[in-house]
Amino acid sequence: MIEPQVDSPGFLFDLDGTLIDSVYQHVLAWQEALTAVGIELSVWRIHRRMGMSGGLFVTALMRETGGELSSDQVSALNQAHNEAYARRRDTVRPLPGARELLAKLTERQVKWAIATSGQASAARPALAMLGLPDHTPLVTRDQVRHAKPDPDLFLAAADRIGVDIGSAIVVGDSIWDLLAARRARGLGVGLLSGGYGREELERAGAYRVYADPMDLLMHLDEVGVRGVAD
Repeated sequence: MIEPQVDSPGFLFDLDGTLIDSVYQHVLAWQEALTAVGIELSVWRIHRRMGMSGGLFVTALMRETGGELSSDQVSALNQAHNEAYARRRDTVRPLPGARELLAKLTERQVKWAIATSGQASAARPALAMLGLPDHTPLVTRDQVRHAKPDPDLFLAAADRIGVDIGSAIVVGDSIWDLLAARRARGLGVGLLSGGYGREELERAGAYRVYADPMDLLMHLDEVGVRGVAD
């Protein structure tokens, strides 16, 4: 029988680009939605803002392009993105090692939760994709006041599973995840599976960087999860 690791940190996971391979589907969905309202942007510019909430994302892009949108137009643009992403959802897959990583943490009785800047309508289907039950601890954009890079999502996720945010491991693929982790006073771990570089993630606050969930799974001892014999 495996005894729980009472001194192990809790884990708070981002979703897109961290557990599921969906970043570029989101990028293309945003490009489609923006093009439909006459805003032409290169995919690399869109990618640089992945990880923010839809509202912050649009605000940042409007600042870069010098345009303006009303709150109703922003809402319509978010809805257009959601619809465009839904049409691409069947191409999304779990990232290598994501299921195994969550299963290992559960086996070791390490608490974990998912915190995403996406809406619940987009996040819930990902639970089934990952083979997770409906009662999996999940905090989405519509449950907090501010999304990343504000710390609200990770603070709420830590509270949901009853862990001290100061000792929690926040795992994300974007600089926005890691800035939010730093502001929440959690320890940030970066994954390269969302397309950001190692140096960018480290500058944003990652104290360890791994390729993907499988790579993190192979190095859990480095972030405080011990094996049976340790």
